[in-house]
Amino acid sequence: MTQFSDLGLAEPILHAVSGEGYSTATPIQGQVIPSMLAGRDVLGIAQTGTGKTAAFVLPLLHALALEKAELKQGELNDKRVHKAFVPRKPKTAKALILVPTRELAQQISVAVKTYGRNLKPVVAVIVGGASASVQAKAMADGVDILVATPGRLEDHMRTGAVRLNDTDLVVLDEADQMLDMGFIPAMRRILGAVASPRQTVLLSATMPKPLAALAKDFQENPEKISVAPQSKPIDRIAQSVLHIPAAQKRDKLLDLLAPLDVERAIVFTRTKHGADKVAKFLTSYGLKNAVIHGNRSQGQREKALQAFKRGDVKALIATDVAARGIDIDGVSHVVNFELPNVPEAYVHRIGRTARAGASGIAISLVDPAERKLLRDIERLIKQSVPVHGDVDEVERVKVEVATQPQAERGGKKKDRHRDRVNPKDKGKRRVASDENRRDAQVTKPSMKKGGKRETFGFDPLNPTEVAAQGKKPSRQERKASGPAGRAGDGSSGAVKWFNNRKGYGFLAQDNGGPDVFVHISAVEKAGLKAVNEGQTFHYELAEEKRGKLTAVNLRAA
Repeated sequence: MTQFSDLGLAEPILHAVSGEGYSTATPIQGQVIPSMLAGRDVLGIAQTGTGKTAAFVLPLLHALALEKAELKQGELNDKRVHKAFVPRKPKTAKALILVPTRELAQQISVAVKTYGRNLKPVVAVIVGGASASVQAKAMADGVDILVATPGRLEDHMRTGAVRLNDTDLVVLDEADQMLDMGFIPAMRRILGAVASPRQTVLLSATMPKPLAALAKDFQENPEKISVAPQSKPIDRIAQSVLHIPAAQKRDKLLDLLAPLDVERAIVFTRTKHGADKVAKFLTSYGLKNAVIHGNRSQGQREKALQAFKRGDVKALIATDVAARGIDIDGVSHVVNFELPNVPEAYVHRIGRTARAGASGIAISLVDPAERKLLRDIERLIKQSVPVHGDVDEVERVKVEVATQPQAERGGKKKDRHRDRVNPKDKGKRRVASDENRRDAQVTKPSMKKGGKRETFGFDPLNPTEVAAQGKKPSRQERKASGPAGRAGDGSSGAVKWFNNRKGYGFLAQDNGGPDVFVHISAVEKAGLKAVNEGQTFHYELAEEKRGKLTAVNLRAA
């Protein structure tokens, strides 16, 4: 085990590192730091969570520390230090750290200021989503270290607000992610604008051919470092998959996030619009959450991250790109609301938990259309993801999936065959089990243009409800009937869990049916100030909040 004190770092840096509680370097730090101090180019392969940020930040700060000390003596003659840290010139940066996302840029900026607090380096962050004029002003007198994303950096280079002709040290962090985002041409243009000779450090989780070609063109005899983590994060994560129709995902997500043992969870969606919809749904049930994706401003994203770190919100809803670089300890759960299109992104997602040697839980909600994506993921990680829950749950979902329209099930049959019935099954009706009859739905072709199906929320085995479908209730009738009660009087159950501070929880039904949502308002109407786990109630069921069963008119049993 290599100690930081054995790496030759300047005393101000060692004091800062010790102040953060670190004394032993990680394997990647133990190899990258000496190579950078020697002025070598570095080509490093390391996974997220191995400490690679400090691996390149500490040598940069060491060079700055020596510069400050030697300038006081009127000399600058340490041959181990690259010439990056000569006095600053307007609009220039002595060192450039190029990263794929705004979040990672902010994270690295914080690391520079944390470990450099005894040196007070001048740092600028240039990323999209923030004021370009403010960024240009920050660069006016030059900076010690510039942390930037490729797109916004090129914008400032074109306007002349940033000049790289005096930059002699470049770090490309998460280079494989920049490749995935299509930044290779921009990276080449940026490196071409940097002074030569220079010290170039490229760090990546993988080394695909385009990155290898980039390293060959812009690095000179690099020190090749490949460090595998002592324990792969994926080995410390309890993975599971829940097969569920797409229409039921949001309800199931609420069930997964509500228990008290879910301390801090990140929920991944495939799209920005999807993230907003999930966040709105959770908020409607009183579950505090924050959203982070590309359409959010830099201020909104930072506010969301800080709220999540402080524990003000229980869930962070994120897209893949926005979550890249998030380094937050204590994430207990990761939920894949939708599987990613790229299998590697799954590993990055679940890697947000089980950090710093801790364990974590990752649950994926998979609808029928995503099963191919799941198979691709399992091939990548070379293991099968176990099913979440018991066998009965899996069989129930299979029945529910069978009742879905062909288009929603992700089948390959053409639309004109979707309503074809097997002659052997003629006259039969496929429905869920008796236990789940409340969820059963009947579908039929719509007469609307486009051939979409209309879905009717009634019990197909109840003749009264079937007959009533031909008559649309009047506004007065709907108003008089109140919420769509399903169980009526006589339902009873025990409190499965209830968070009195947040004001909601769930009841376990005595008849074995699905858990029922209960809000603090219903508790207060019953004349109670709080409820406890195991407490039993009689209640009525109402279908509210987009079909979610809710307990109303509570009475103590």
